[in-house]
Amino acid sequence: MTATVQLPLWLFVLILAFAAVTFASHFLFPSVRWFFRRRMERLVSELNKRLERPIQPFKLMRRQDMINRLTYDPHVMEAVVEQSREKGVPESVAFETARRYAREIVPAFSAATYFGPALRLARGLSRGLYKVRLGHHDEDVLRALDPRAAVVFVMNHRSNMDYVLVTYLVAERSALSYAVGEWARIWPLQSLIRAMGAYFIRRRYMSPLYRRVLARYVQMATHEGVTQAIFPEGGLTLDGRVGPAKKGLLHYIAADFDPRRGRDVVFVPVALNYDRVLEDRVLLEARTAGERRFRARLPVILGFVGRIAWQRLRGRFHRFGYAGVSFGAPLSLETFLREAPGAGTDGLALALMERIRAAMPVLPVPLAAAVLHRADGPMPTAALVAQAEEWVAAFRRAGCPVHLPGGDVGAAVREGLEALAIRSIVGKGTGGWRVVPGEEAMLAFYAASIGHLVDAVAALPPAPEPTPAEMRRPSGA
Repeated sequence: MTATVQLPLWLFVLILAFAAVTFASHFLFPSVRWFFRRRMERLVSELNKRLERPIQPFKLMRRQDMINRLTYDPHVMEAVVEQSREKGVPESVAFETARRYAREIVPAFSAATYFGPALRLARGLSRGLYKVRLGHHDEDVLRALDPRAAVVFVMNHRSNMDYVLVTYLVAERSALSYAVGEWARIWPLQSLIRAMGAYFIRRRYMSPLYRRVLARYVQMATHEGVTQAIFPEGGLTLDGRVGPAKKGLLHYIAADFDPRRGRDVVFVPVALNYDRVLEDRVLLEARTAGERRFRARLPVILGFVGRIAWQRLRGRFHRFGYAGVSFGAPLSLETFLREAPGAGTDGLALALMERIRAAMPVLPVPLAAAVLHRADGPMPTAALVAQAEEWVAAFRRAGCPVHLPGGDVGAAVREGLEALAIRSIVGKGTGGWRVVPGEEAMLAFYAASIGHLVDAVAALPPAPEPTPAEMRRPSGA
């Protein structure tokens, strides 16, 4: 037992390496994981004390455990068998394909990342780039939601700032789980988005096995009460309008809904609008090209960020106007299915998109753009203001959310025209304001965001004339 054993140096180093790996895997790594797990549990416990909708245990599962649960789900296993039979491949191959899809979809939520650097970044970007407006009524809408229901925020998709803005505004209430397209599957953005609880989807991938894996993940999350956020349009608007819904995710949620489980699903329509959409010219170029491929080159993006940083350093940066967010009337899935049993997913999608359009915020630039876009020719400022005042009065009577500086329509129109003029979209000449030649599509892009509201109020009967008694009444009465 005490005899000396001689070993080659390479073999001795190899033995030490194996011993170190064994020690780390059996003792060190479990201890480190336990330490960080305990810290995360304490963090989540503290967060849940102040969140209106606590973080659900489903979001806190280890990612590998969630992948296994999804892969071995009975519905996914049925799809594996179908894939094997249709493609003529062994079931083990189809199973590994399903596991690969699950790895691609399942997030890796980190409460420390979401409520730490990600939330600070979202707050800094939102406040630094825009004057953010959220109506007081919208706060009441969110507080009145059923605390047991699974909440799904359904939003129009106007800019990639949508993710940032809504994350910032809802952070005091819940942690959102976004459905994110393939554009974000680039390093290192992919890891950050997964850590924020988002899940990736392939919007144009038609594999039945992939759709089954995605459907089961969405249904599991909904069944467990995870607060989600989806963009039913399926991509950024290319013309400024709120487009029709693509019903994939809505169908997955509605098809699995069973009121006997005791958990309702409440859809909250969210309408977003901006005085300036950062990607507006990229979106118009994609529309002109006739394909949804955004050719924003990295040097262009870095140059844009650099100009903003330089302007801030010199104290010459001015924010891009207003960013408005409004929450429409929530829609209970249980109530909807009971009152409209034959409507199906098509009816659900139409109802939600209509509520989004009705909640669209009216901001200075879209208001000024809409008036000038519908004009027959140049318009003087006074005529622009008069037309805008008529529309805004009708918007307010109809209950549309209007976010104007100080509530002053004239100041809002002048501010909107100035913002458009700085970007050489409109100009002032003989006869008043007119669109700059070649910028007609850009003006139409901003006007289209509230075009449906203008059409709606145009169909309303005119406001009744005030009675003599009302005209003599003091303004403060």
